[in-house]
Amino acid sequence: MAAPDIGDIAPDFSLPRDGGGTLSLSALRGKPVILYFYPKDDTSGCTQEAIEFSGLKGDFDRIGATVIGMSPDSVKKHDKFKAKHDLNVELAADEEKGVLQAYGVWVEKSMYGRKYMGVERTTFLIGPDGRIIRVWRKVKVPGHAAEVLEAAKAL
Repeated sequence: MAAPDIGDIAPDFSLPRDGGGTLSLSALRGKPVILYFYPKDDTSGCTQEAIEFSGLKGDFDRIGATVIGMSPDSVKKHDKFKAKHDLNVELAADEEKGVLQAYGVWVEKSMYGRKYMGVERTTFLIGPDGRIIRVWRKVKVPGHAAEVLEAAKAL
């Protein structure tokens, strides 16, 4: 399956979320959505990324944008991660990896010559009409949340 790209309708999803309940992309139609995929709760890069997005949540709220982080971690792990780092962004749990695959971010990776499947750190900016406006692949965390905010402000 080809990864969705700029101009495509973002694949819909309905997944369990931190704190209980579900997160559905279609329920957010009409406002911008920042959907960022990250490998694992409570690891250094993922923690920094979540803290940066949380620190800018008020700015995202002012422009009417919703920020969702997604990983293959469980809701229980998401809840612990949020509490430990005082995070305020929404976290979706894709334990079956169906959404990760639909967005083309569940990929073969390599570390020290060992190949394995994992999440490629990627962010999608989705417009109010549900179309993908911008994609950041192989994200470098420092300053990324601020860059995404600037792109979202331009909508």
